Amino acid sequence: MTLTLAEANTIVAAAIAQARQLNIVVNVAVCDNQGHLIAFNRMDGALAEGGRFAIGKAVASAGTGLPSGEVGSRVDHPPVASAVAEGVPVLHVRGGLPIFRSGQIEGGCGISGTPSHHEQEEACARAAIANLGS
Repeated sequence: MTLTLAEANTIVAAAIAQARQLNIVVNVAVCDNQGHLIAFNRMDGALAEGGRFAIGKAVASAGTGLPSGEVGSRVDHPPVASAVAEGVPVLHVRGGLPIFRSGQIEGGCGISGTPSHHEQEEACARAAIANLGS
């Protein structure tokens, strides 16, 4: 099973709702297990460059099955390597989480926008993925 556009959009909406509760503005990216972007949204006021960072965190988590903050400095996983070749920065900071369903990696959710509060970004990703019911 793979993430659908509807599921990815549900994750994005839930992440934005959590960001509003935390009173922060963020970029949200959801990718599939190959690191390909499915859905993206940038809240009003969020830095545009943060979008690349959100995608990088999502790709790192999808490619490794680890939170982006736990990914090592060198990543040899094919989805991540492919994304890097396409110019996606793979970030090794908190804010990205893998999406699992039935024990399999379905993709990743990456949040960026609060440079000094990466734990809030990760909280948004966690709430969004939990909303999927995986």
